[in-house]
Amino acid sequence: QPQLMESGGGLVQPGGSLGLSCAASPNIFTFAAVGWYRQVPGKQREWVARITASGVPAYADSVKGRFTISRDTVKNMVFLQMNGLKPEDTAVYYCHGLFIRKDYWGQGTQVTVSS
Repeated sequence: QPQLMESGGGLVQPGGSLGLSCAASPNIFTFAAVGWYRQVPGKQREWVARITASGVPAYADSVKGRFTISRDTVKNMVFLQMNGLKPEDTAVYYCHGLFIRKDYWGQGTQVTVSS
């Protein structure tokens, strides 16, 4: 059974940086793409970024130029480096993977941007 598990997150001041990690099992190539979504209470889950099995990244306009998605194919990890954080980036961030047209989700990790 494919699984995803996030780590990282926490509290950071506006303008600061934070990194998230996602461990993919059995391996990163199980998924057609691995990425990140975020959700705030009362709103729909919002796509943030993804990286395909071939290594092609893509970003939502709201984070382009500030967030960077990368991966380590040996450690089966996907990373989200978040720079220039804004209060509106506050959300629960979920790692997401697509496997045989089915969505798989991590448990989520809280990111709070506040002074």
